[in-house]
Amino acid sequence: MKRVKLWDKEFEISLPHADIQLAIKQMADKMRIDLEGKNTLFICILNGAFMFASELMKELELTDAEISFLKLASYSGTSSTGEVKELIGLNEDIKGRTVVILEDIVDSGHTIKGVIEQLNEKGAKEVRVATLLFKPDALQVNIKLDYVGLAIPNDFIVGFGLDYDRRGRNLKDIYTLVIE
Repeated sequence: MKRVKLWDKEFEISLPHADIQLAIKQMADKMRIDLEGKNTLFICILNGAFMFASELMKELELTDAEISFLKLASYSGTSSTGEVKELIGLNEDIKGRTVVILEDIVDSGHTIKGVIEQLNEKGAKEVRVATLLFKPDALQVNIKLDYVGLAIPNDFIVGFGLDYDRRGRNLKDIYTLVIE
């Protein structure tokens, strides 16, 4: 589908599934080298990063890696509220471990900064960030992104885990909001 309608908005394809898969494979290749033998805990930020995390974990093939999930919310409709709320917490002991946050998209950076701070407070040995998508023009805080799949414009997007008011997460391609 070149265009989709979700609720009251039209979206046009901007990143085909093949481009997304290639970016994930390239990230996995680098991570496999960096993280081999580190007893890494991957933390997938729900809901948006579930598709990214699933595809990435299949590509990684690290036998000493684990994955867990943390659910946060900072969006309402098409804009960030600027307020991060922890909805489902972390149950694993991360003291002394290498932790990699798996995020669908980093735009303002407020959400990921809050997660990094919480993981450091819980005693992580090191915290790394892997994001499928990065909006450099939207970044408002100083954070280090260790693995970036694709840098994109500061547009509202859906698909491959990202949604518009709960719709569109299931789309295998990524679509950009059409402004008319």
